[in-house]
Amino acid sequence: MLVVRLDTGFNIEVEFPIAPFHRRLFAWITDFLILLSYLWVVNVILKSMLGDFWIVEYEWVYILYLLPYLLYHLLMEIILNGQSLGKKVMRIKVITMEGGQPTISQYLIRWMFRLIDIGLFFLPGFFSVILSARSQRIGDHIAGTIIIDTRASTSWQDTIFTEIESSYKPKYPQVMQLSDKDINTLKSIIGVVRKRADHELAHRIADRIQSRLSMQSEEESSIAFLERLLKDYNYYSTKA
Repeated sequence: MLVVRLDTGFNIEVEFPIAPFHRRLFAWITDFLILLSYLWVVNVILKSMLGDFWIVEYEWVYILYLLPYLLYHLLMEIILNGQSLGKKVMRIKVITMEGGQPTISQYLIRWMFRLIDIGLFFLPGFFSVILSARSQRIGDHIAGTIIIDTRASTSWQDTIFTEIESSYKPKYPQVMQLSDKDINTLKSIIGVVRKRADHELAHRIADRIQSRLSMQSEEESSIAFLERLLKDYNYYSTKA
């Protein structure tokens, strides 16, 4: 499986498996069939309600009818944290070049450049994916995103938020010096550590964070420290 080494926000490289082209293709076909089904079903319903010429007679309804089709990929990736329904079925996901969750503006850029990627019989996007070292289409290059295969990392969570007990007592207020982007990257790294039992990676990340925040861990292990930071961040964020 093709992998890419990304420099995380903690200046430590982590490997992520690149989504194979055929899985991206099948995800696109799945999404296309979903959208085609939507257009057909809603068209049948509107015809029965408004008549055969509803598109001409009710332009505003036609505009509303097209909006879900036009906005599908943008809204799905925002709502499902980097996945459309097709991507979810094929277990692939959009992440940033730092290994974290993209921002809304990055999703928006990918969506805006979709027209260029699929123009001229999909040739721009196809050649961009095939020739790119990280299998990026044009929209990915500009947005700073890649698509990874999540089959090797099913324990990853989709957001930075983690359940915490009502009686939870935080220990590291310094964690609030980290950004949402840092925490999101940290959560992905914790998933990698758990999956691969890569304690050396956990140790290096823990050392980097302690140095960056001028603090010392009080936990029994590096992974416990990282998980504690994640919980503390969630606690302070929800209590703010």
